[in-house]
Amino acid sequence: MSEPVGRSRAAVTGARRVVVKVGSSSLTTAAGGIDPERVRRLVDVLAAVRARGVEVVLVSSGAIAAGLAPLGLRRRPRGLPAQQAAASVGQGLLVHRYTEELARHGVVAGQVLLTVDDVTRRAHYRNAHQTLAKLLELGVLPIVNENDTVATSEIRFGDNDRLAALVAHLVHAELLVLLSDVDGLYDAAPSQPGSSLLSDVASEDDLAAVSIGGTGAAGVGTGGMQTKVEAARIATGAGIPVVLTSAENAAVALAGDRVGTLFHATGRRRPTRLLWLAHATEPKGTLLLDAGAVRAVTERRASLLAAGITGVTGTFHAGDPVDIADDAGAPVARGLVNFDSEELPGLLGRSSHDLKRELGAAYEREVVHRDDLVLL
Repeated sequence: MSEPVGRSRAAVTGARRVVVKVGSSSLTTAAGGIDPERVRRLVDVLAAVRARGVEVVLVSSGAIAAGLAPLGLRRRPRGLPAQQAAASVGQGLLVHRYTEELARHGVVAGQVLLTVDDVTRRAHYRNAHQTLAKLLELGVLPIVNENDTVATSEIRFGDNDRLAALVAHLVHAELLVLLSDVDGLYDAAPSQPGSSLLSDVASEDDLAAVSIGGTGAAGVGTGGMQTKVEAARIATGAGIPVVLTSAENAAVALAGDRVGTLFHATGRRRPTRLLWLAHATEPKGTLLLDAGAVRAVTERRASLLAAGITGVTGTFHAGDPVDIADDAGAPVARGLVNFDSEELPGLLGRSSHDLKRELGAAYEREVVHRDDLVLL
């Protein structure tokens, strides 16, 4: 599946809508502040891509890192409140810098901050999709980040590599480019003698001999090579090719030159919201199923009814994500539940007809509708 050396990558040059993700270490100084020159170089590249008629969405890390220096912090804090404070200060600084640099090219920037709820609950997802689509229609360059400042229990995505892969699906992109402080995927640590760059990854077989580990050089990011490969799996498994390279190679990579690593698409596009449900949520509980219900969910793709549920663990509310497991506790699917955990025990094993007769029409509904369910 590798393309001949010397030819441009058709998967890159043919893409008309591209998501570009840049990591913290590619935007900031070692001390944590924004590096104006790095931001300027990146914006110049993105503006040149847009000038070729390509729509661009930028997923940018750096909000927390940008907030470190103004707050007098020497390194990325571990505690959530301190991370949220740094993100609150840094997000404005980061977007202001992007806005100024893009204005030199006559391009308007639009900030989009996402949470997991924005893209897993049906109404929220449609709103996020429509907002991004309208921004692109108006010629705006959307700058996407996780809404770190309002995370309640943890910063849910943790790294923006996975976020970028999911955004690529949200906007129906034709290419995802991951820019980092390494120039591609190597079969071992790049510093190790004899390690080699993988120019193309066409399948899981190509990753079998790869030793994946390590983090960014600057110490201000959270995404190591593991997260980048996982992001590539998410995107390519749903039909979107991925280029992984360094920020310094951004211009030539987006021009189609054979730099970095190209992960070839391995699957077909899936419903985007379900992709987020599978990869961006943490289950609040587990529903245990009997064998018949497992077959109905996995083989017939049916909705989950109370009659097939044998047990419930965890504390959750209607609309929360839950794992759906077999009687041994092995998850087979994930879905958005329609009942609170306190309600479900009294419904288990009972038919929808009986529940409607005894408790009312509101209890005839599915525990998890098939449209809100994804197989794992």
